[in-house]
Amino acid sequence: MAQFELVMPKMGESVAEATIIKWLKKPGDSIELDEPVLEIATDKVDSEIPSPVAGILEKILFDEGQTILVNGVIAIINTSAEASSSAPASAPAPVAAAKVPEVVAASAPASSVVESIGSKSESGRFYSPLVRNIAKEEKISMQELDSIPGTGKEGRVTKDDLMNWLSNRKPGQTASSAPTAAPAKAAPVAPAVSMNAGDEIIEMDRMRKLIADHMVMSKAVSPHVTSFVEVDVTNMVLWRERVKKDFEKREGEKITFTPIIIEAVARAIKDLPMINVSVSGTSIIKRKNINIGMATALPSGNLIVPVIKNADTLSLVGITKSVNDLATRARANKLSPDDISGGTFTVTNVGSFGNVMGTPIINQPQVAIMAVGVIKKKPAVLETPQGDVIAIRHMMFCSLSYDHRVVDGSLGGSFIRKVADYLEAFDINRPY
Repeated sequence: MAQFELVMPKMGESVAEATIIKWLKKPGDSIELDEPVLEIATDKVDSEIPSPVAGILEKILFDEGQTILVNGVIAIINTSAEASSSAPASAPAPVAAAKVPEVVAASAPASSVVESIGSKSESGRFYSPLVRNIAKEEKISMQELDSIPGTGKEGRVTKDDLMNWLSNRKPGQTASSAPTAAPAKAAPVAPAVSMNAGDEIIEMDRMRKLIADHMVMSKAVSPHVTSFVEVDVTNMVLWRERVKKDFEKREGEKITFTPIIIEAVARAIKDLPMINVSVSGTSIIKRKNINIGMATALPSGNLIVPVIKNADTLSLVGITKSVNDLATRARANKLSPDDISGGTFTVTNVGSFGNVMGTPIINQPQVAIMAVGVIKKKPAVLETPQGDVIAIRHMMFCSLSYDHRVVDGSLGGSFIRKVADYLEAFDINRPY
């Protein structure tokens, strides 16, 4: 009997896990080549996973609602010639119900899930499957594990914490007796929320939970600093007003301010490439490509960030077509994993909600995000050969939130000023 292991595929850069939403096939069902077997969700998009082989679904290893690391085996497909759709169906292994789905280590088969150490201790501290596996192999008790200082999110013990503890551990020593152990930081505790008459409880949907976790993680990882500039975008506004009808007639696309702003951002990144980096431990990864994400509001009220790849190589028409295509497919929930992966810098338009300015949270693992506010007519002082005059100008605030670990005020301030300079110098007579 030939068996094929169906694994959780990698759904894009920085996507390390996915949640099984729905099995489209049950054990015993026949599967054609490239036929969808299950639906999964990442923190980016929902996708169907097709089978790379034809055969019979022999066994499902994980239930709906579980979160699995990429490359983990999730099902077994019988590809032998004698396999038939009449093969008896076997029910998936029972999974203990939990409010938060447990993440299963990609390198560990289902049978290797740790039994002796649960995902949470009596104190409520969470332990990942990888940490629990190591603890089991090294015969570390839950009591000892609880006493190890954690440097992860909310004080969690990471693999590095555990390995560092083991490397310094002496025979018979426990974490509480280690002379080098620093006291663990207490995990932040959300305040209790009281309920009043008439209050309504609304459960977060899956995407909102993921967004919430991602935002908390970003603020914990990166020390945020925000710089602001006010930009005179009069030339940009007048140019768009003049060409928008001809542009749509010739290109079949409506042109908004977003492509013009993204063009200016891409030019500024080429001038100041150290804003286009990521941090990995104590290393700085300088990105070769300039891939600009654009935060897009969805009808559900949630947010997604499709990415314009190699934005610096595109013409304004090319950027416009990419912006319109990604925005349309985002709102129709038709983005692919590739559409939302690989971003190196993000732009968000808070002006679309009438806001003057904003202080956005960095989209990890990037180190900067720029927000643009609403464009408003304001009186401004202009310098002319004949002297200063007051004129009505189209003005807009731009803000840049950046990771102060690697982006200092000099670079952050210079970058947002560079973007403003490109927008203010926009050629009102330029062709499109």
